[in-house]
Amino acid sequence: MRAQPTASHFINGKYVEDTAGAPIDVIYAATGEKIAQVHSATPAIVDQAITTAKAAQKGWAKLSGMERGRVLRRAADIIRDRNRELSELETLDTGKPLQETLVADASSGADALEYFGGLAASITGEHIPLAGGDWVYTKRIPLGVCVGIGAWNYPTQIACWKGAPALACGNSMVFKPSETTPLCALKIAEILIEAGAPAGLFNVVQGLGDVGAALVTDPRVDKVSLTGSAPTGKKVYAAAAAQMKHVTMELGGKSPLIIFDDANLEDAVSGALLGNFYSTGQVCSNGTRVFVQKGIKEAFLKRLAERVAKIRIGDPMDEAVQMGPMASKSQLEIVRGFLKTGVDEGAKLVCGGKVIEGKGFFIEPTVFADVTDGMTIAREEIFGPVMSVLDFDTEEEVIARANDSDLGLAGGVFTQDITRAHRVIDELEAGTCYINTYNDAPVEAPFGGVKGSGVGRENSKAAVEHYSQLKTVYVKMGPVDSPY
Repeated sequence: MRAQPTASHFINGKYVEDTAGAPIDVIYAATGEKIAQVHSATPAIVDQAITTAKAAQKGWAKLSGMERGRVLRRAADIIRDRNRELSELETLDTGKPLQETLVADASSGADALEYFGGLAASITGEHIPLAGGDWVYTKRIPLGVCVGIGAWNYPTQIACWKGAPALACGNSMVFKPSETTPLCALKIAEILIEAGAPAGLFNVVQGLGDVGAALVTDPRVDKVSLTGSAPTGKKVYAAAAAQMKHVTMELGGKSPLIIFDDANLEDAVSGALLGNFYSTGQVCSNGTRVFVQKGIKEAFLKRLAERVAKIRIGDPMDEAVQMGPMASKSQLEIVRGFLKTGVDEGAKLVCGGKVIEGKGFFIEPTVFADVTDGMTIAREEIFGPVMSVLDFDTEEEVIARANDSDLGLAGGVFTQDITRAHRVIDELEAGTCYINTYNDAPVEAPFGGVKGSGVGRENSKAAVEHYSQLKTVYVKMGPVDSPY
């Protein structure tokens, strides 16, 4: 598949270019080479995208849920038919290994389109009978024009996670991918048109923060959905709130993964590996604070180091490779800084800890032990393949320490005591939790955080509530009494 898209933007059912916008180079993270270029959206492009989205939404909302769902399900089928080429594009866009993208990216986007396509016809209200024969009915109505702002770690998936529920509920969407990974969302827009979506329903525009700000603050936009960091989320949330827009904020985390000494050791190590090194550690829900009860600590670290040593790093287009590069040079440098800070603050380096010199933005999967709660690597989101292992003695102690964070996206527990598992999960201040597993994200289940990790939920029936609103209608069946 060619990396260079037909044009930078996809608006009103076709590719659109405006070279007056600032150029954005697309860098292949595995080699550091430029593989494509797009242009940031000018004010004229932004206006065109919102204008066409607003026009398309009116007719789309008048279709039945069954008709809308049929389009989304067709798009899901097309994505599955083209999974290989879309996965290769995802790898070019992000640097993630093909072994991963073949099963976790385009296919996940297809799941979202299929799920919400099937759900669209069931989006209904209720009948409320009242005394005297009067009654009330409610209906779920679209919000209007939705803006989706994506992150660079899952460009295909995020476009679908936001687009599918928005479209199922009768909205339109203008989607802005991350400037680091601008390619994949264009293909989703193209496929939706092929599946029968009206022109203008799902538009894609490129750009940096200024383009995002223009979209968020445009008075024609009714809803903003962001996937990004907590600091960015606060700014976008405030800007949207100033105009009373609906929002979904899916933000970062510094999530705890608690391993009790009765846990199945191999499973616990597997969970910690998945929760720290999948996608080269670039997953918002990662369990980067791994609390290990002291009775199992040494055995856990020994087995962890053995398995980390076997991780295959290299060319992400080689399906035998298990870990690719960081998505960008800037993110690599951020992680490099955290590695140095971890050593400087006294954490014990178990394995890894180095940037791999040469082409591309590769870094060794890294494990720090003897990490304390106050260390920088235990407090701040790193967004790279860096695991911090902390000791604990008692259940009460680890719950308090796990909750000592401004963030609350995810949390996990490994134990063979099912009563304790549920008891601890109940106490964790996190929106998405796992028992004896980590980082599963089926579209049927709600995903999102509490505290500084955001508001609203992605996926599941819960997402319908965030992409629609209730209209209540009171029906009087008799004469109207009035004191006047």
